[in-house]
Amino acid sequence: MRIYDISQEVFSCSVYPGDPKPEKNTVCSINEGSPYNLTAFSMCAHNGTHVDAPSHFFKDGDTVDMIGLEKTLGFAYVCSKTGELYECDALEIIEKAKNCSAESSRRILIKGNAVITKSAAEVFSKNGVLLVGVTSQSVGPIDAPMEVHMILLESKTVLLEGLCLDNVADGVYFLCAQPINLGGCDGAPVRAVLIDFGE
Repeated sequence: MRIYDISQEVFSCSVYPGDPKPEKNTVCSINEGSPYNLTAFSMCAHNGTHVDAPSHFFKDGDTVDMIGLEKTLGFAYVCSKTGELYECDALEIIEKAKNCSAESSRRILIKGNAVITKSAAEVFSKNGVLLVGVTSQSVGPIDAPMEVHMILLESKTVLLEGLCLDNVADGVYFLCAQPINLGGCDGAPVRAVLIDFGE
């Protein structure tokens, strides 16, 4: 068995333009005479590796604590793609995943500098994909991500953004990507891992 950590380190992570950056504050330090170390921190729910909940773009959408964990836990398909992904690309990814296993076709992780377009988002949504993950800090075009988000979030597809997949080969893995249980929030950080049971 081999475990791949596909998460960004929080304090050095990528931050979507305009979002607040993570900050760390040393409250107590052994080096400064305290009997223990104690750290406080603050961050945006969408810093680094994180999930988006429907309430990120929908006023009455589900919050992150309402996301069924079965969506973020299970077999997933990793595929390498670059550039804009259209309907034909999304259909190809789903078909390749199905050839590996039916369950892995329901959680798709896209490795590479890829941008999901409206037509690709519609294919993922219509085919019942539970989770779509990307290495970018945003699913969809970075300068206009709203349309793609709304298509996927309306169908309650979990968006897993900011992944680190450089050292992961294409194929099927067991994904563990449960968000922190932040009640009432529109997203949450994730310590995402992939498990290869064949190694």
